[in-house]
Amino acid sequence: MLNVHIKDPSSAAQACVIWMHGLGADANDMKGLAAQLPLDKPVRHVFIDAPIRPVTLNNRMPMRAWYDIVGMKLTDREDREGIFQSEAMIQQVIENQLNDGFQSTQIFLAGFSQGSAMALFTGLRSQKPLGGIVALSGYLPLVSECTSILDKRTPMFIACGRFDPVVLPDWTKQSYDWLNACGFQNLAWHDYPMEHNICVQEIRDLAHWFSSEIISITSYDGVTE
Repeated sequence: MLNVHIKDPSSAAQACVIWMHGLGADANDMKGLAAQLPLDKPVRHVFIDAPIRPVTLNNRMPMRAWYDIVGMKLTDREDREGIFQSEAMIQQVIENQLNDGFQSTQIFLAGFSQGSAMALFTGLRSQKPLGGIVALSGYLPLVSECTSILDKRTPMFIACGRFDPVVLPDWTKQSYDWLNACGFQNLAWHDYPMEHNICVQEIRDLAHWFSSEIISITSYDGVTE
């Protein structure tokens, strides 16, 4: 069972962003990021704590993680079971937002690092259209098993640090190239002079992107589900 924290705007929300943090962090990381976004539209923010699980890279010590990490290379064995378990939990959070009255096209999945990986993986496998996906300093896991059924027009904001020693920028770019090759038509690529973190310009760019996409979904009359 995931811990879910919801922050509603003072007026009726026009969109819902579901945030997923990185390895070893918690929902507070994403709360801090969301608080810095100068959005001009009312948005519900949903922050999720990853489950606590033993992480091989951390000498099997328990920590918050969406899935196990066994090494520091993209080619290291991926925790298929953990990824699918977390996907199912995130999908339940999406369902809860739908039950609260949001249309699926009002829902955005966003994450940093390992949370970014889950945003991409869960979003691409969604059977319902989404408002968009935000992938910050992350990559797409289990590419060979990721049969994308998501609408190819789905907007995505994909960003990385040029000097990131944790999630190498090449990994993020490989995921971007894969998405491009799959025919996704609305990809926004950004790279910044930083390591494994988030910078001020990235926050500004992301806020602009969110505002633009929220305007798009509120002015579009009807995706039927």
